[in-house]
Amino acid sequence: MNLFVYTSLNDAQRVYLRNQIPSSVKPIFRDELPADEWPAAFGAAEILMGNPPAEWFNQAPDKLIFWQLDSAGFDQYRDLKVNATVANMGDFFARPCAETMLAGILAFYRGLDKLVKAQTQKKWQYKEVRASLDLLGNKKVLILGAGAIGQACKQMLLGFGCPVKTTARTNQAADLHSLEEILAALPDTDVVINTLPGGAEKFVSESFIKAMQPGSLYASVGRGSTTDEQALLTAIQTGHLAGAVLDVTEKEPILAESPLWEMENVLLTQHTGGGYIRENEGKIKQL
Repeated sequence: MNLFVYTSLNDAQRVYLRNQIPSSVKPIFRDELPADEWPAAFGAAEILMGNPPAEWFNQAPDKLIFWQLDSAGFDQYRDLKVNATVANMGDFFARPCAETMLAGILAFYRGLDKLVKAQTQKKWQYKEVRASLDLLGNKKVLILGAGAIGQACKQMLLGFGCPVKTTARTNQAADLHSLEEILAALPDTDVVINTLPGGAEKFVSESFIKAMQPGSLYASVGRGSTTDEQALLTAIQTGHLAGAVLDVTEKEPILAESPLWEMENVLLTQHTGGGYIRENEGKIKQL
């Protein structure tokens, strides 16, 4: 049985995968093939690991029976028709994404971004930074989405003593279910965390952002397409929002001319939120 591994793995990870699969499964690694041999290896796959380009499925493997995505999201494959069992990574990324959001929010309130910059410039900023610091524990937080990432964020924030509300259209575990309820809650919310999937395009709209409490913080780890980025930029530039922690953006990589790079009150984690040191080994174990 042929396993085509589109996921990029280093030598040690490829050894780890070989040791985890039955002897009847033959792994074929994209990293070990010249590019002109990738289509044939893909076409012969019975098991697929990773996220190949969607256009490859214009000639989908005839014998494919199982496909393990590298991601929790699958927006780029939404319109594909594949005659095989397909699995995403489920809640695999929930905890690292939540920790990234928490780290970014804490860095913002505790001035770590300013202190790191001061350290690189060899400047002692004791008075300037200390006077601007704030506490996370007394902030009211609204989490957009009540899935695995949203629930992981909530669990961590409750540990800091934050009042937390989650939102979802149908999940009864959420506190708010309609856009009207969410908009009504925004003026009394200090931090909004976006964990929404790609289907909720521009849910965080210009009107949503204008309804947010002046001086509040926006954080996003869902999909870049769920935020009206220009409206967000305007809100930060005008001082309506205190800042943002962004793991995801509309365009990735972020264009060199984007003002996001230069904004001191924006922390960019560059879509690293789901990562951790043995991430690929975890994906192999899940496969």
